[in-house]
Amino acid sequence: MRRTLGARIALSILLTLPAAGIGAGTATAAPGPAPVPTPGPGVTAPAAAYALDAELERQLGDRGAGSYLDTRTGELTVAVTDPAAADEVRASGARAQVVERSTAQLEDAMGVLENRAKIPGTSWGIDPSANQVIIEADQSLSVGSLARLRTVAATLGDAVRIQRVPGVFTKEVTGGDAIYGGGYRCSAAFNVVRNNIRYFLTAGHCTNVASSWSAVSGGPRIGVTEGTSFPTDDYGIVRYDGTDVPPGTVNLYNGGYQDILSAADAIVGQSIQKSGSTTKVTSGTVTAVNVTVNYSDGPVYNMVRTTACSAGGDSGGAHFSGSTALGIHSGSSGCSGTSGSAIHQPVREALSVYGVTVY
Repeated sequence: MRRTLGARIALSILLTLPAAGIGAGTATAAPGPAPVPTPGPGVTAPAAAYALDAELERQLGDRGAGSYLDTRTGELTVAVTDPAAADEVRASGARAQVVERSTAQLEDAMGVLENRAKIPGTSWGIDPSANQVIIEADQSLSVGSLARLRTVAATLGDAVRIQRVPGVFTKEVTGGDAIYGGGYRCSAAFNVVRNNIRYFLTAGHCTNVASSWSAVSGGPRIGVTEGTSFPTDDYGIVRYDGTDVPPGTVNLYNGGYQDILSAADAIVGQSIQKSGSTTKVTSGTVTAVNVTVNYSDGPVYNMVRTTACSAGGDSGGAHFSGSTALGIHSGSSGCSGTSGSAIHQPVREALSVYGVTVY
């Protein structure tokens, strides 16, 4: 379970300067009750789907091309490159789709983009339902940069597709209760434990800028940074002071909290929610995995793209589905109406690196 820093360090760390922060947040958190949105247009991932998805990925190897949840039926659908692999998928109880390109081929296409089109303001990741690499280009790209991106993409044919997105890719801060450090505000993601020592996870671009953290601006210290990774990845870990056991919950901003019992990798097509101290709780759908985001100060890899709304100060927040932790909020290109582009760092990688577990 998660804990309360004076109030409650629910789930995310918002990185914001008092006036102008990393991202576009403000320096004051405004927690306050708010209705919890229903899950996005995606479908709920049953607990068994996470385990089956991971097992089939291992079993299929190079014959696999990713998986997704069918947004009409909720079935786990696995893309494969040959009929024999399709038979294996069906025998496991999942649905099979035979496609042209394997994950390895799509990753080769992303390698070309990495070498020839690593332009700040761009992002790319795999959409298994389309069997394509979806490239996003934000509004900061110059005419020349956009032309360069299109030229490189043209060499990859229909293995890739470019789409423009509103706003500019920035590191933000997403999650639940606000935390403050180094003159910044972030959000705490998930409370975790190792050898009975309690920690919380947040974004690496937050822990890069502060060694100690408090629950209120200028307040007493509640924890110290023990690890950080950004760019390339975007996660960090903070060890709580004292011996209190913070609850393992996420702030729902309606007077309630969501208990977190497990962690998994997100699946394309599933609905998720994001809790953060700026935008509170928002919902969306997972649209791509294995995502590269080219921030102005360095790229991050193997991220997950969603349609959840977020804003500056949400950095480090929690992406979750029911009682399952999925990711740590990294950034987005903004939000238009109810449609956003929140990016998260898969939480299982951070759990593995630090040898901790959610509880």
